[in-house]
Amino acid sequence: MNANTSSNTQSKWDSVKRYKLTRMLNELGGILGHGTELVTVYIPPRRPIYDVIAQLRNESGTASNIKSDLTRSHVQDALSRTIEHLKLFKETPENGLVIFCGAIPTGKGFGTEKIELYSVMPPKPVQIQLYRCDDHFWISHLKDMMKDDKVIGILAIDTQEAGLGILTGDRWLVVDTMTSGVAGKHRQGGQSARRFERLRDNELNDYYHRVADHAQKVFINQYNVRGIIVGGPGPTKENFLKEEYLDYRLQNNVITTLDTSYSGDEGIREIIDKVNDQGVMAEYRLMEEKKIVKKFMSEVHSGDGLGIYGISDVLASLQTGIVDMVIVADNITKTKLDAKCNRCGYNQQKIVERIDATRVKQEIISKPCPSCSAVDYEIIEKDIVDYLEELAALTGSKLEVISGGSEEGSQISSLGSIGAILRFRPTTNKNLVAHIS
Repeated sequence: MNANTSSNTQSKWDSVKRYKLTRMLNELGGILGHGTELVTVYIPPRRPIYDVIAQLRNESGTASNIKSDLTRSHVQDALSRTIEHLKLFKETPENGLVIFCGAIPTGKGFGTEKIELYSVMPPKPVQIQLYRCDDHFWISHLKDMMKDDKVIGILAIDTQEAGLGILTGDRWLVVDTMTSGVAGKHRQGGQSARRFERLRDNELNDYYHRVADHAQKVFINQYNVRGIIVGGPGPTKENFLKEEYLDYRLQNNVITTLDTSYSGDEGIREIIDKVNDQGVMAEYRLMEEKKIVKKFMSEVHSGDGLGIYGISDVLASLQTGIVDMVIVADNITKTKLDAKCNRCGYNQQKIVERIDATRVKQEIISKPCPSCSAVDYEIIEKDIVDYLEELAALTGSKLEVISGGSEEGSQISSLGSIGAILRFRPTTNKNLVAHIS
């Protein structure tokens, strides 16, 4: 298997590439070799390819000293395969290159391993030069590249409560909430107005200091945010900022202030919605996902909208070419099975739950071919997103993979983890008969 993922530093990595790389890293993370026979190579952008090839040839010579015949053969085969792959490049790609190659267990017993190569052009420039031969692949550096380094702090505050949250990449979360304990504006009987105001001002001052101290711990020490958005009802947020309670590193990096109806955790949610509507954080994937899902849900709920959901309807609509955009949550659990009879070529296609794939394969191979009665199948399993990408490419449809862990992803998950916005409504429902069982 050769998984080749490309990127361009001038453009944002699209959601499908990110999904595929994440899926591949999860697969690689679960592979454990029988010995130190899994090769990992990280090549930074400016390192010459011929220099890497020379190093690997030298490592191959060193590998001849390995005592185990099988391990020695696997390591040398992996290095040879990696060298041949590197010869395909005239120069190192713009962001560098990462290669994983080794003897992958097939599940059929010791000695049946197969040499596989995974080649990745990463989303960010490779910062290290690395060669490792181990019983596992070194994926941590590549995983770190997948993390969004633009973390924004969210503070929703009024005189009664404050909520602290973060926005990063394709998700947001409420980190903590705190109440003020500040008395309301109406004093109790027996208190003078001036004494009451003085006590209330002291309580507010203590509260603001507590919020500022907690904001420093959360936004600087814990998450190291790039900026902060402050919101809330009334003038509290402006007073809080004007008096400069915040640590100067946060005070000097306030992106914007927003008027909201709520503070606390509900205020954070409202701020996220407002920055989306106003385009304040348009470069964040979460904002893009909100727009996509908002448009989709409005089409679903309108009387004659163009929104559909469910795997069968979406696939059937893709096959008839009427889909403008497919939206799928990255936690979708479907997979596609292609079972081809080697005798007559009869083909069966099934969309099943990934957890049921092995059982369905056994059911297929246990029955004779409906066309020629032979029992001789070749079965290929394909990730459902890969299949959707193929169908979308054939009809010029867009494919968006959104985070299943976000609020928007939860909405899509509740509708079967997949939906679509059509270009137009078909004139008859006959076209919406899925060709895949």
